[in-house]
Amino acid sequence: MIAHCLLLGGLPGPPHRSGSLPVAGGSLPLRVLGSFVDYLTIRLPFNVDGGVAGELLSTAWLFKIATYRVLAVVKQQQILPGTRVGWKGMFRSIAYGVVPNRRYADGAVTLVMGIYESCRALGVDFKSVELSDWLMFQQSELEYPAKSITLKPGYEFHVTTVRFDGSVGRVVIKPTIPRSYGELLDAVLTERVGYMGRVVVSDYGVRSNQLWVHGEIQVTVPMDVYYERMARHKKNSGKLIGGVDVNTDRINLAIINENGELIDHKTFWFSEVTARGFPRHRAWSIIGMRIHEMLNYAYHHGVKTLFLENPEVLGRLRLMWVRSGDRKHENYNHKVSIFRSSIIERIAMKAPLYSIETKYVNPRGTTNSKEHDELMRKHGLDRHTASAYLTALKGLTHQQK
Repeated sequence: MIAHCLLLGGLPGPPHRSGSLPVAGGSLPLRVLGSFVDYLTIRLPFNVDGGVAGELLSTAWLFKIATYRVLAVVKQQQILPGTRVGWKGMFRSIAYGVVPNRRYADGAVTLVMGIYESCRALGVDFKSVELSDWLMFQQSELEYPAKSITLKPGYEFHVTTVRFDGSVGRVVIKPTIPRSYGELLDAVLTERVGYMGRVVVSDYGVRSNQLWVHGEIQVTVPMDVYYERMARHKKNSGKLIGGVDVNTDRINLAIINENGELIDHKTFWFSEVTARGFPRHRAWSIIGMRIHEMLNYAYHHGVKTLFLENPEVLGRLRLMWVRSGDRKHENYNHKVSIFRSSIIERIAMKAPLYSIETKYVNPRGTTNSKEHDELMRKHGLDRHTASAYLTALKGLTHQQK
């Protein structure tokens, strides 16, 4: 039996109380880096048709084929490189043989490397993994200007494409720019900020005998650049640390001091959105309000830094499915993990509005571990608040190193 994961594009719907989840979209993970992520991805929607749509679609399909081939070869290896440079050196030629663009070839290799890292972090058998139903292409690292997906004045993106015959072209995409992102993109250009580009095909079809594509340009930028331009509260004099545990019906916040002592904790509920048939847009509106309530509470209770489970590890699950027989690990609940990752990404996007810095910890052990159970007993906490407390403690330990 084969079980597919969510498709790419938009936000996933919340899991129902019955445990099922309607097939929906999700955004791609931020990037392949270490446990603590210092970058953030913004998403800019676009619609194109005609020849431009055709060239984007051919590039996305070739990128997908290249990723398939790299994945197949990686699975055959007994020993794998320990660095991203090593992965590129070992597998780049395989991807380049399909999509003849070095940056896209490296993007396919690092994507497979990211899936491998997530499987290791979550205890999933990597060899049981296949790719899910996404279409996209990406560069592999930040640079200025990004050579293959290039931001230009006027918020245009000049994108290198690869046709099915192997010839290379260049197309122009002018996505919709939310007002809040204009200043950020201006800063990328004027301050020559390194960034990484990705093109995601969310949907495509034929209308009036003309091909059309709906998708997103995704731009990964340094988090400090994002924070400087999105902060609502310009000053945060707090000194405390927060830990967050995200679930399908609530957000748990635990606040600790520099000694690791539990100062406060609070739960922010949105259980109504798990009802079967609850409208997705209404659900995300409610979740968004709870996110703001949580961040406002943290800000007014002295939280300077907020630690979250790393959405990289959870988010890469959107790229793959795993044979049903191999999906029994306690840290691996496919649909719920993807939904939680989307909420975590939203918290990271909104935190700078309150001048709260977000950092990430590896999710392994924050819910099922001896240390977690000890915190529950010692402090009389429910399992989700204990997870938030443990996330804060993990972050404090890393920060003090």
